[in-house]
Amino acid sequence: MRQKKIPMRKCTGCGEMKQKNTLIRVVKSPDLKDEDGNILQKGEISLDLTGKKAGRGAYVCNNMLCLNAAKKAKRLERAFSCKIPEEVYAKLAEELAAEKNVP
Repeated sequence: MRQKKIPMRKCTGCGEMKQKNTLIRVVKSPDLKDEDGNILQKGEISLDLTGKKAGRGAYVCNNMLCLNAAKKAKRLERAFSCKIPEEVYAKLAEELAAEKNVP
């Protein structure tokens, strides 16, 4: 019997390939556009703990060191092709700390 393939993803902080289920997905939801294609509202950046939200995803290890490394090297900005405000990083750090404390 064939073994099921385990999906691997690269952490944007440390750059290591790890199993997808051990990483946390950061997602940028799609931009809201009108019928002419003009952008009405930019997509929101948030943590996707379920791995099922719609949008462009990037992965980070479940620790603050990797999030800080990704922030310092602007790897999330490169992955999403947009400038990420400081408030978003603060919210991501807060959500990551809250998620770690949940049993």
